[in-house]
Amino acid sequence: MAFERENFNVAKKSNLSKGDLTVECNVSTGANVSKVLSLAVEGFVNSVEALNGVINYSGAVDTKLVIMAEDGQINTVCSSCPFSSRFESEEIESGQDAFVKVKVIDYNVESIGGEMVKVAVVLEQNAFTLANREVGTIDCHDDDVCYKKDEISIIKYVGSSKVEVTNESEINLRENIKKILLTESHAIVKNVDAGAGFVAISGDVVTRVLYLSENDKFESGYINDTFKEEVELAGITRESFVEGDAFVKSDSVVTEIIQDEKGGKIVVKVPIVLTVRGFEEGKVAVINDIYSIKNDINVTTSSFNMSSISPMAVAEGKIEGSLTLDEEMPRVDKFLFSGGNSVAVTNSYLKDGEIVIEGIAKTTAIYLNDEESTLHSVQLDVPFVISDKFNATESGILTVDAIVNDVDVVVKKGREIYYDAKIKASVGYSSEIVSSVISEAELMEEYPVKDYAMEVVFAPSGKELWEVAKAARVKEEQIVSQNPEVTFPVSNDTPLVLFYQRVQ
Repeated sequence: MAFERENFNVAKKSNLSKGDLTVECNVSTGANVSKVLSLAVEGFVNSVEALNGVINYSGAVDTKLVIMAEDGQINTVCSSCPFSSRFESEEIESGQDAFVKVKVIDYNVESIGGEMVKVAVVLEQNAFTLANREVGTIDCHDDDVCYKKDEISIIKYVGSSKVEVTNESEINLRENIKKILLTESHAIVKNVDAGAGFVAISGDVVTRVLYLSENDKFESGYINDTFKEEVELAGITRESFVEGDAFVKSDSVVTEIIQDEKGGKIVVKVPIVLTVRGFEEGKVAVINDIYSIKNDINVTTSSFNMSSISPMAVAEGKIEGSLTLDEEMPRVDKFLFSGGNSVAVTNSYLKDGEIVIEGIAKTTAIYLNDEESTLHSVQLDVPFVISDKFNATESGILTVDAIVNDVDVVVKKGREIYYDAKIKASVGYSSEIVSSVISEAELMEEYPVKDYAMEVVFAPSGKELWEVAKAARVKEEQIVSQNPEVTFPVSNDTPLVLFYQRVQ
């Protein structure tokens, strides 16, 4: 057989269609609820399974409610609401590595009844699969067939790895603490580097703690910390391409109070799930041109796509906005605290060498009205647009995770609430590289037998030896041996003499 099938593998990252998912959480508070003052919501994925045509996954929505009970006490209620969902696509195959993320897009308190609070949460679910796809090409074992091979660059998927680490940090205070009301922790990846058999992933952990002091004052503080971990991943080298994700298991965050006569200390233990993925660039030799000296050849060329990733980047900016209270809302006589600080990225795109990130920042402002001697809360939804330098083509695919820190809420003139915060966004980027190979070849009709002993062919100026031999349907070595004075590429139109063994 003249031709044999050969295969090589390339990385293929397949993004699945995004979708919204609504999860309803029924939270038991243990006391009759007068009102919900603040709500913080996080969503995360626990397990993922890829089968033929479907990805099944399960996760949980973590809610932290700051409530006022009917007896006037302010308490925090934490709850985890499990959910499950799926993605369906013909591109999904059993055994593929599948990755699912959920992001909180919106949430609200739907109803309050006695000790039960119903919370509706809208999640955006994103998923992609990673696998090595087989690309078919040919090899040749026929003395009458001439071929030229060339090396092409390919990208292969090495694999992924996941670990859970705990980041411990603390706030030292000069006063004692009566009660922790709310802990909100978020993590973001800033850098991912490949090593020999491992991936080094690092980033920031931002934790905001809201507490009640011994003097019954609402206080809050930020802990800005970092994490760095070496995650083992077989097959990774220092030349590999790597990417990574991080998310906080908010239902497992532990906040401890340590205090003595000198003051208090808040210790926060934040569990972070780290996922890394690796890719490597290689070379493969493939036939890129072919002809036969005896037969016509039917050649099929096929294109293929492979996925390439770029180094991760970080975009930073500032979010500012304001809200004017409706006339029916009581005025703000004393601002107490804000809670449920979050950010949702709604759109991201590349333009003129920059990445543009759009989204909505949320927080809830809790305040006191002296006239009615009542507590009230109002949610602020602050749209934002930030941009930062990012060098990539606009046809690629972006993935953006963002967190806010240093959130500041200020009230002016009793009805104007101003919001100010810093935002950090981790930016991942992947693109599709299109290439092609000769995937099939078939010998067709034989050429007529040459019944003459000599032939003169002309090599046009600038032509290489391969091009001349292919046009004349002879082997390169025949031209070289029978025309030793000619060098290629020829500088002028050059006659070449070819001798054949005449068949009697």
